Amino acid sequence: MNLLTKVTVKQILTEKSKKELFTSFSNRKVQLEREIEQLHFERKRLEKGKKYFDSKLRQRFDREVNTRLEKIKQLDFQMEQLNVLPIGSELIENELHGLVEVKVGDNWDHIRIEKSIIVKDGVVVDIQ
Repeated sequence: MNLLTKVTVKQILTEKSKKELFTSFSNRKVQLEREIEQLHFERKRLEKGKKYFDSKLRQRFDREVNTRLEKIKQLDFQMEQLNVLPIGSELIENELHGLVEVKVGDNWDHIRIEKSIIVKDGVVVDIQ
């Protein structure tokens, strides 16, 4: 019988992976900033095009901008934390689902233990 179980993918922080993560965070931040600029542009365009600008529409634009600003704050915090983390730290990268084969006579406690995959610079180094 096969069971579906949760598998945690952990990444060991190296200089290379640290740079890649920082670049990824920076790129995402730039993308969010562009989206904010686009929202401001669209809002101004709509305000000029309509004789009256609905307050619900204004609130919707404000909510979208605030959502992106909050994500930027989170990215800034993650980048700060990344600078503090020492090389060799384990970061939880992802959680996946995997199949575990169960047979009569298997140790149930061993099967129930959460499984994890350890990755270093894109290469699987350990499966626990």
